[in-house]
Amino acid sequence: MSEARVLVVDDETGITQLCERLLARAGFEVTVRNDPAEGVKLLNERPYDLLLADIRMPGMDGFDLMEAGQKAQPELAVVIMTGFGTLETAMQALHRGVDGLILKPFEQGSDIVKSVRAALLERQRKRENARLRAVRPLLEMAETLFNENRANVLHGLILDAIQEQLASPHAGIYQRRSGEAQLRLLAGRGSNLPEDHSRADAGPVGRADHWKVPISVAVDGPGDADLQAALQAAGLGAVLCIPVERGISGGLVLLAGRDPNTAPYSLADLEWFGILARQADVALENARLYGELRANVQKIEAQQRALMQAEKMAAVGRLTASIAHEVNNPLQAVQNCLHLAGREELSEAERADYLKMAGDELDRLMTTMQRMLDYYRPGAVERKPVDVNEVLNKSLALLQKQLEEGNVKVVRELGQDLPFILAVGNQLQQVFFNLILNALEAMPKGGTLTVRTELEDAQLAVRFRDTGGGVKASEREHIFEPFVSSKEGGSGLGLSVSYGILTAHGGSLELERTQGKGACFRVGLPVGEAQ
Repeated sequence: MSEARVLVVDDETGITQLCERLLARAGFEVTVRNDPAEGVKLLNERPYDLLLADIRMPGMDGFDLMEAGQKAQPELAVVIMTGFGTLETAMQALHRGVDGLILKPFEQGSDIVKSVRAALLERQRKRENARLRAVRPLLEMAETLFNENRANVLHGLILDAIQEQLASPHAGIYQRRSGEAQLRLLAGRGSNLPEDHSRADAGPVGRADHWKVPISVAVDGPGDADLQAALQAAGLGAVLCIPVERGISGGLVLLAGRDPNTAPYSLADLEWFGILARQADVALENARLYGELRANVQKIEAQQRALMQAEKMAAVGRLTASIAHEVNNPLQAVQNCLHLAGREELSEAERADYLKMAGDELDRLMTTMQRMLDYYRPGAVERKPVDVNEVLNKSLALLQKQLEEGNVKVVRELGQDLPFILAVGNQLQQVFFNLILNALEAMPKGGTLTVRTELEDAQLAVRFRDTGGGVKASEREHIFEPFVSSKEGGSGLGLSVSYGILTAHGGSLELERTQGKGACFRVGLPVGEAQ
């Protein structure tokens, strides 16, 4: 407060000299004038914190001077001096919003200093109260802006805030992209300055962006004559421009404008607008980043769909080639057998042998077709509660002879008190058959097959681990596709049929990654429904 600027206006030279001496001694920066017209000129040219003026002066009284000063500087504190201390004068001063009233002649010189300090404290209190009142709308506005990620909607929200909170019928958002010398109007309401006023050498928008400082201009107040002329041409009485540096995105300037013959913008307006500008910049940058992220996600999704379609087409190609191979081989054999059986020199016994061979090939073809139907239509038989351990033991018992002949040792690690599951028993047995036979064929020189059942989360897990050669990395991706087999002469339908059956049961079949040799297939079956 010791550096506050005070303007003293009184037509009595002795009074102005006394006030200047007392206030300067108290640490204030003091300017004195004896002509109220000169006081008005000073108030329009430079900022002051307080006006100390006499009520009765030739040409203009103290109240008129106060009105002119507060029009140019809305936050100007005012203390009135008078030698006619009546109740009417006091009431008029209170009605006009005067911050202090001093009677002349002064009883003590300290009265002036006390009145000036009290008025400045009151002005500070009012400013802080105004700032506090502005905090809540700012917080609400920040929440609104940060919850929106569409740039066009954000523009409308920012313009709404400028118009409502700054009492500004005119609002605009200007942006300068990197490499551009002129800002362009992104969105606006009411009257806005033309874009040719946004160059660095023309108009308040361009100067705010170029110098990176707020620009406040009023037609009737202090300010650059060229800027005031630009406002008059646009039909504006006052404008406030706030720049925000946006890094790689270029510059952003927000504009608030008021009509002619209205109050200019105050320091509180400037502070509020600066905070709003920073919030708006962050919200717009977030919206830009979100838009880029959304575009990237959509691009990745499109690429994934294209990749999936390509994989499907590749799978269809492999399936078609496999079906043609599986069907063509027995058909060629049948054709050859029928051709040979038609030779006249053959005996009846030889002809019968060829016909039997043709029939066997047709039976093999029908078996292949049936297994294909099993894969594509696993069946909709009614499911019943099933004991998985019981089905597994039955499957091992039926294949015991083949396992013994293949020198395969079976290790059972069956969980106790496992819940029943809803399943089709013979289909589940078919899955276990396929996996046991698959392990048997993977160990042509013998080995160990470990079967394990246990409860894992919401699934009953059954694992078949062998000590064979394992599955090649190149085959893992397509191992459950139909007609894909690593065995010589295999149909490639065992695992794919099992996969289809388990999927129809709401379960899963996967090849787990193991340490060391061998392969481990995990069957997952849902539990809970059969309890």
